[in-house]
Amino acid sequence: MLPAALRRWLHRPKRSDPRLLSQFFFADERVTRVVAEINGLDAELDPQQYLVLLNQLHLSQAHLLAVIERIMEECIPTQRHSRDYLVKFPEELLVDNLGNHMLFAAECLLAGTFIEVEEAEGAQLRPRARNLLCSLELVRTVLREQSLSQPGTYPEPVRAALVQFDRLFAEFELSYVSSLVAVKSPEEIYRQQEIIVLFCETVERALRSGYLTQEMIDGYEPLLMFTIPRLAIISGLLIYPEGPLSLERGPEQMSRVFSPFYNLLKKIRDLLRVLSAEELCLLERSLCAAESEDPRGPATPPTWGAAMPGASPPAPWGLLEAPHTTPLPHTCTGRLGPPDAVESPGTDSPQPPRSSPGPRLEAPPGARWSELRSHYSSTKDMLHTLFVCISGVADQLQTNFASDLRSILKTVFKIVASQGDPSEDLGTSKEDGELLVGDAPPVADCPLCHSPTEGAGLRRAGAHGRPEWVPDSTCSQCCACRAPFTLLRRRHHCRSCGKIFCARCSPHTAALPHYGQLKPVRVCTHCYAVHLSPAPRRSRSR
Repeated sequence: MLPAALRRWLHRPKRSDPRLLSQFFFADERVTRVVAEINGLDAELDPQQYLVLLNQLHLSQAHLLAVIERIMEECIPTQRHSRDYLVKFPEELLVDNLGNHMLFAAECLLAGTFIEVEEAEGAQLRPRARNLLCSLELVRTVLREQSLSQPGTYPEPVRAALVQFDRLFAEFELSYVSSLVAVKSPEEIYRQQEIIVLFCETVERALRSGYLTQEMIDGYEPLLMFTIPRLAIISGLLIYPEGPLSLERGPEQMSRVFSPFYNLLKKIRDLLRVLSAEELCLLERSLCAAESEDPRGPATPPTWGAAMPGASPPAPWGLLEAPHTTPLPHTCTGRLGPPDAVESPGTDSPQPPRSSPGPRLEAPPGARWSELRSHYSSTKDMLHTLFVCISGVADQLQTNFASDLRSILKTVFKIVASQGDPSEDLGTSKEDGELLVGDAPPVADCPLCHSPTEGAGLRRAGAHGRPEWVPDSTCSQCCACRAPFTLLRRRHHCRSCGKIFCARCSPHTAALPHYGQLKPVRVCTHCYAVHLSPAPRRSRSR
């Protein structure tokens, strides 16, 4: 057998080789070279160079792990260890370089370096860290040997080493993260899924009632991050009392997101039950506003019975709306329903209404109703108290459970947002079997484009295809206003130039026949005003 150095020189892969084992060879070589430089450097004499090499080691290890991950997807796709446990982690931990953090933590544990875990937990994690690093060295050895012999195949020893490394990595990742943060239990995951359903039903009801618009949801208005949880509290306490906010169960059976507010939610529910349809509608509309508004109005008398001695106080809000019933009219007028329309205490579900669509109200519960209202000087005072309490609970979610709420709202927006027109993504429209492509609108070179020829390039692209889209991962802020993208400020591609903008900088739609887009599609303000002819323009903003 040839010596290892000679065999490495004879069978060394080329950098242009696209095979994964060839890419692994150079990634592994880079890590080995940086480690050798760190070992030969005196950190006390040249601390600046030491920090530079540490950063290079961090980047090279991340690249190496990424290549190994791709090799495992290609070599053992059906033998990978389950990663279902990732749903238990807080969302801020689910970053692209989480694997590199786990490798760094394993090295620190094995070296005895200070790390933010208890001594007892560190003693339990240390054997797992040792097994993980030994398995990684074995994977590097077998993949290096394979890349120098047959870089296109994966024999059984390579597969076995990869399967073992994948299992040990998953076990260490779950154990280490569990020792640092409180991971979600399966029961908590299920409860938060119920909250997602409640939020989605709340949005659907708000759309039918006119509190929200589909444009607000599709534009990911930041105000919705506060509005949806506020309305969901009312829905969970009145409309879906057996759902995730059910107060018939103890706080230990609620999601950890709402369980700290158990006693306050009971008080809110009791007050909500004595509201009339008009009062509840005014309260919900005020909760949808950015700031506290007077939920009554100047024409509403300050107290019941004093200003209206001859009128009876409105009936309390009882059965509001059953899921998936006929949409309510966009009014705040409530009326008494027939006695048999009220939910019976012994039934599990509300009885269907026998009258025309509209809110149905229970009869006043008498002393209890009067007692609750007597605590407040006026209806305005009571509604203001409800506004403060509901807003306080919803806003506390933003602070105390920011990660959970962000994950819930992210899923809700994916469900309730309008689905894009498939023709926008296909970019082609056929009639009689032929592609209809027009000529690009003749516009002059644009001085606002980044280069003198960019505007002309938009014209020439029509003959060859759509412009190349900027990848989402390479753009962290709007190309026009430079506002950073967040959970609520979403990315939108302009179909004319391919760049990424926020919703406010791309509020227009226009047909792009020179790209095969015969239906109106989203375009940015710049392309709408400069690069498009007036004929196909149509603004989507209202």
